[in-house]
Amino acid sequence: MTAAEIMGYGEALSPYRHFTRAEWAKLRADTPLTLTLDDLTRLKSLNDPISLEEVVEIYLPLSRLLALYVAATQGLFKATQRFLGAEDGKVPYIIGVAGSVAVGKSTTARVLRALLSRWTNTPKVELITTDGFLLPNKVLEAEGLMDKKGFPESYDNRALLRFLSDVKAGRRNVCAPVYSHMTYDVVEGEATCIDRPDILIVEGVNVLLAPRPRAGREIPFVSDFFDFSVYLDAPEDVLETWYVARFRRLQQTAFRDPLSYFRLYADLDEEETMRVAKDIWRRINLENLHQNIAPTRPRASLILTKGADHRIEEVALRKL
Repeated sequence: MTAAEIMGYGEALSPYRHFTRAEWAKLRADTPLTLTLDDLTRLKSLNDPISLEEVVEIYLPLSRLLALYVAATQGLFKATQRFLGAEDGKVPYIIGVAGSVAVGKSTTARVLRALLSRWTNTPKVELITTDGFLLPNKVLEAEGLMDKKGFPESYDNRALLRFLSDVKAGRRNVCAPVYSHMTYDVVEGEATCIDRPDILIVEGVNVLLAPRPRAGREIPFVSDFFDFSVYLDAPEDVLETWYVARFRRLQQTAFRDPLSYFRLYADLDEEETMRVAKDIWRRINLENLHQNIAPTRPRASLILTKGADHRIEEVALRKL
């Protein structure tokens, strides 16, 4: 068997259809651009550049695809309701956004929310990050898990599952805890409430992770509630470069705030800053990527692969 035949054989068995950037961009068709450069400036995260070209070539085709998927899901829901003779009201379409620390999940989630909320039927689109479901620092400290923040065991998974179950059931004013990146902790007494959205975007590093079974019991997991999921991917060395660059930028800005949990890093010299940033990346974030995040990549509906310049170079769409 030739190399070409082997490659073709593998592609035929792959659960994904792969697109180059140019091939994917053609799928935009006549989807209108509803974001301006000023909009993008407000939506992008620190050290995560995104251009209008990226929106046009990557996110507008995705917006078009999601419009088709949402309409089809709503049609299926109504047909099922008629079959059951039920009147449960609308069920939100839930989209998960996963990937490593520093890969650009927050920017992707915010851009998606902005585009989807500007469809002609103006759906109600909400965005929640799983950071709010992290256990409070006092609990993590008591259990020796501060260096495992972002790992599956650092979350209140029951609360997260209950939140998603209530949202999917169409309940009113379902609330999620609020997390502060300044104090690096859950904000006691604060919550963000979701009131029956048409679409909910859930962003977090481990949202596609399946739980470890317990004595044969069936345990629900977060992605059970997703109708569609996006995994943002990039080479490990590139992710480290982005993380270190973001750390250095934060050191010059947010870390200097007296309320910042990371105030102790604000006055490090450049050499020590690089050492600390790389240590945190390799000891915590890279380990989480290897153990928990990267293995969930094949579970995504769509994989967006970035290059060193932050541009998405390849798109892989799961076959139906």
